[in-house]
Amino acid sequence: MVIKVFVATSSGSTAIKKKQQEVVGFLEANKIDFQQMDIAGDEDNRKWMRENVPGEKKPQNGIPLPPQIFNEERYCG
Repeated sequence: MVIKVFVATSSGSTAIKKKQQEVVGFLEANKIDFQQMDIAGDEDNRKWMRENVPGEKKPQNGIPLPPQIFNEERYCG
């Protein structure tokens, strides 16, 4: 079981940075193993994340923003 957290390491949005820090901090504090997947520097990660967020969970503009969490291939939030 691999928890994947999709983040943007070079995001200009302070709101996105704060949410990413909260998720990563929670996982670290609870000693949950996870893997950070950077969507800013890796087009394949960005594409995979966008394609695998369920349609009903995508925002109105259709482009999900980080952080996004998956357990293996299963979307968690």
